[in-house]
Amino acid sequence: MSDGFPAQQQDPPGSTAAMDPRPDHGEESYVGHGRLEGKVALVTGGDSGIGRAVAIAYAREGADVAFTYQPEEADDAAETTRWVEDAGRRALAVEVDLRDRAACDDVVARTVDELGGLDVLVNNAGYQMAREEGIEAITDENLDRVLKTNLYATFWLTRAAVPHLRERRGSVVNNTSIQAYEPSTSLLDYASTKAALNNLTVNLAAELGGDGIRVNAVAPGPIWTPLQPATQPPEKLEQFGSDTPLGRAGQPAEVAPAFVFLASERDASYVSGTVLGVTGGKPVF
Repeated sequence: MSDGFPAQQQDPPGSTAAMDPRPDHGEESYVGHGRLEGKVALVTGGDSGIGRAVAIAYAREGADVAFTYQPEEADDAAETTRWVEDAGRRALAVEVDLRDRAACDDVVARTVDELGGLDVLVNNAGYQMAREEGIEAITDENLDRVLKTNLYATFWLTRAAVPHLRERRGSVVNNTSIQAYEPSTSLLDYASTKAALNNLTVNLAAELGGDGIRVNAVAPGPIWTPLQPATQPPEKLEQFGSDTPLGRAGQPAEVAPAFVFLASERDASYVSGTVLGVTGGKPVF
């Protein structure tokens, strides 16, 4: 794999089909081993990128999968649905704006009603917008979008999910970022939310451990998803990931196994309050 990608740009939230090259979500490579057999998972932002890779992996591990997407991502959502159903599992695609509290409550309720319960909540959906200017360039509108998508929605969804997770001794897996440890000045607002999610993960694990609910997080490094061409300057993509010790960006398929491990009672029954880095060698401590 090359150190970077061809210069390209999209409008947010971005499309998988328009990417060059297309990301690898494990469509042809991921093999399940029954780690989540009979479980129900809700994956936010499951239409593309890491979310799609997680949805595919969970389905092949035996889980029915509900996932959220935005209206502009309908084509990507249909593709995720196809892969989940190809694995022989039920898919529930929910078009929703997670910046609305009532909508977050509804997503959880629909998952439970239509798929019969909830065992794993994956708070994956996120938003960023890189900028070359300083903090003065962060508008209230952009700040509100980043905070509500990345942080508020995680609180709202988790709050709604906990009663159902408690019934089934389920788990929560949050998607944080290397930005929580090595923040870029061009992503000040985004990095702040990811650091907050690390804290939330550890704190919530302590609160919910007595209920048998495990709470963990995955901190990806530079991963090739639609978020990158939709939110980064085109020239930045030509060196995207080259600053990692492994010298390249990762693919969504390389992140999904970490989400599988943390959701699996078989493999991670005594793992809670952990942030697992999938960063190409960048440190997460």
